[in-house]
Amino acid sequence: MKPRHKKMLIVLVILAAVGAAVALVMNAFRSNLVFFYSPSQMIAKEAPVGKTFRLGGLVVQGSVKREGIKVQFEVTDTVQKVPVVYEGILPDLFKEGKGVVAQGKLENDVFVAKEVLAKHDENYMPPEAAEALKRAKQGGTLK
Repeated sequence: MKPRHKKMLIVLVILAAVGAAVALVMNAFRSNLVFFYSPSQMIAKEAPVGKTFRLGGLVVQGSVKREGIKVQFEVTDTVQKVPVVYEGILPDLFKEGKGVVAQGKLENDVFVAKEVLAKHDENYMPPEAAEALKRAKQGGTLK
């Protein structure tokens, strides 16, 4: 094998390795990507069924029901309400009427949360949740 062919072979092996590494990183990124949806988007069937996503909005007053560590509550964007079921310990800041983001899957028109995040102070709300609430109040289309 000529030195020129050896160099070409090394370059091709390096390019193949870099391509494989990029493909693995992109696949891992795609599988960990979690989108945000509002209750109105869920009711409009825009949210994926069977895939993990985030649901955000406000916890409906009087909707929290606890049975041990199993909790049922509703999340609203002031237009639509979605029932949520969560099994685990809720954050200390979780309260009715306050902002919440739950991560999980939609199963039979009920959102089954694997993680619940509450806002960390009285002035904070995730940008996606704030935008969804603003658009819902304006009666605009949610995207």
